[in-house]
Amino acid sequence: MFEYAQPLHDLIEELRHIPGIGAKTAQRIAFYFLGLPTEDADRLAEAIREAKRKIFYCARCNNITHVDPCLICSDEHRSDESLCIVEEPFNISSIERTGAYNGRYHVLLGALSPLKGRGPDELRLGKLTKRLEAGAFKEIIIATNPTVEGEATALYLLRVLKDYGIRITRLAMGLPVGSDLDFADQVTIKKALEGRTELKE
Repeated sequence: MFEYAQPLHDLIEELRHIPGIGAKTAQRIAFYFLGLPTEDADRLAEAIREAKRKIFYCARCNNITHVDPCLICSDEHRSDESLCIVEEPFNISSIERTGAYNGRYHVLLGALSPLKGRGPDELRLGKLTKRLEAGAFKEIIIATNPTVEGEATALYLLRVLKDYGIRITRLAMGLPVGSDLDFADQVTIKKALEGRTELKE
């Protein structure tokens, strides 16, 4: 049975640990790395080491940062009236790219998932509740993912945060622009119906 040289095999196995990377993709990436000039490979390895050394979680919102507080928390031009709660730091960039939101963020660093052993204690909401007690937020936007775990997390947050007297909203979910009804599943169509808005000229 054919086997790659041990260093290459080890590299492929490490790459397979990356979410969304299967065996074939891991092989392609590994061979791409092998084909790089030594200087480029060294720069890549150093960039990974530097990111691991210098990137950490913001003490205020849990966003990834190299300064504390992070650039979003320290931005005086952002609104302090709304707080958008997301699951992971990379969710922030998705919202920021729209240019439609100028408030603050809070990152949960995960979602409720009993099958993965992630219960309410793992969400570590102490930092969030302190922000709500000390801040002047008028709206909390729950922007967890439209998954079973994300929905469970949103419902749990609603129960925990409802007593703060702050308006709580959830990102609307439904049909993506350019899609066809025939290709949408029942849950997506149901969410689109529930989140429908009035048409105005």
